Parts: sequence; structure tokens; C-alpha cells
Amino acid sequence: MCLGSAGNGERAFAASVDSAPSGAGDFQGIGGQSFEVVDMEKEQRFSVRGATKEDAQQVLQCLQEAFLVYRNDYTAGAYADTVLNPQTFLQRLSEQQILIAVDQSGEAVGTMAYKAENGEGHIRGMAVRPLWQGRGVAEKLLEHVESALQELGCKVITLDTTRPLQRAIRFYEKNGFRATGEVASFFGMELLAYRKEL
Repeated sequence: MCLGSAGNGERAFAASVDSAPSGAGDFQGIGGQSFEVVDMEKEQRFSVRGATKEDAQQVLQCLQEAFLVYRNDYTAGAYADTVLNPQTFLQRLSEQQILIAVDQSGEAVGTMAYKAENGEGHIRGMAVRPLWQGRGVAEKLLEHVESALQELGCKVITLDTTRPLQRAIRFYEKNGFRATGEVASFFGMELLAYRKEL
């Protein structure tokens, strides 16, 4: 499957479907499949699978690296709830499906979590390591999540984000999410609600 075109300056990607590695966990919604994405320009590959408790350190490192640049824009509580720790990672893993994108060496390059409730999907915790940003990792993670949520019968996906994450907001809007106008409090920060119809 071609995900881009090299003809107009964009990177070309090739994707193939492989079985998920053993121990990939309960990967609801997409049959345990893993997509390998090849950046034809850089020859860098990554795959997406369900995370397990053994992936805790990798996911935490990915979150920390991705959000470090926003550290001073977050309150202490909001930052701790975003980058997690081993205990909160395990709690999230028990409540949501966590995806992890890994490179050929098995190092985490991105992550995203989701859950389905009452026909509505919710995503949170999207992070891509800085060196992998702009290389299709976030797009592939979102593609996995949307496919899984559709298979679970969801017609809508929601997410919440903070104002400092302008790049993420542009990514969500580019991918069909629209602000609902709802604003909640997130450890002393504004939490903006977004929604997408599937």
C-alpha cells in the first residue's frame, strides 16, 4: 500500500501486513496484525503493535522525550499525568489499549492509547520521539486506532489536548478532528475537546 508520493517532494512509504510478534498482548480490533512501514527515502522501518507491561520503560521514555520540550508549559500535575510513571503506565494499560511503534531494533519511536465505551472511542497519550516526528509514525498509530475503534463499533472518536501542543492540534485537525468548544480543567490547565465522526 502506498502512503505517499515521491513525485511531489513528499516521502514515499510502503506498508506490509505482518502477524504481530508473539507476546504483543491483547490487540483488540485489528486481529493482532502489525503494519511495517518503510520510508523509501531514509530506509527506516517501524511497526505498530499492542504494548504489554514489558514495554513500560520504552513507552515512558518515548513520552518523556516527546513532551520534554513542553515541560515548562505544563503544570507539575498535568506533566506527571501526561508522561506517566511505571505505576500509572500499568493503570492505563489495564484501562486502555496502548499501541507502540517500534523501529527495527525494537526501540519505541511512538505510542498512543485508546479505549471504546458506549459506541464512542477516546484516544490519549500520543507521543512520537523527536527524531521520528514527521516520518509517518503518528499517522500510522492513528490509522491503527481508527481501524480498531471502527471494528469495535465506534462511530465517533474523541480526544482532549492542551493549548501548548499546537503541532498535535494541527495534526488532529488535518486528520478530521474538530474542536467541540468544550474546555475542561486539567491540573490547572485548559483541556480542549476534539471530536471526529468515523
